Amino acid sequence: QLQLVGSGGGLVQPGGSLRLSCAASRFSLDHYAIGWFRQAPGKGREAVICISRLGDSATYSHSVKGRSTITRDSVNNTVYLQMNSMKPEDTAIYYCALTTRCNDAEGAYTTWGQGIQVTVSS
Repeated sequence: QLQLVGSGGGLVQPGGSLRLSCAASRFSLDHYAIGWFRQAPGKGREAVICISRLGDSATYSHSVKGRSTITRDSVNNTVYLQMNSMKPEDTAIYYCALTTRCNDAEGAYTTWGQGIQVTVSS
């Protein structure tokens, strides 16, 4: 059974940075595109960013463009989401998920990691 484990959340001050991790232990993430979604309080789940199997990235959330980077570490079988210049509106539960090709449709993602709470507050 495919399983993703997310980590790295917590409390960060406005303007600060945070790196979220999405790891797998029983299969290679290199075979999949990996996307990050987030769900803010009282809102629906939003596609944030995705990295393809070839390493190309696509940013779907306009609010994070220029502030977020997604990368792969094949050695550690982990995908990272680096977020900089964080804002209170980045507060959300973040999820990583598997798909075959990057897209912003939640239904196209087949396996989800557990949610990671990120809070941006002073």
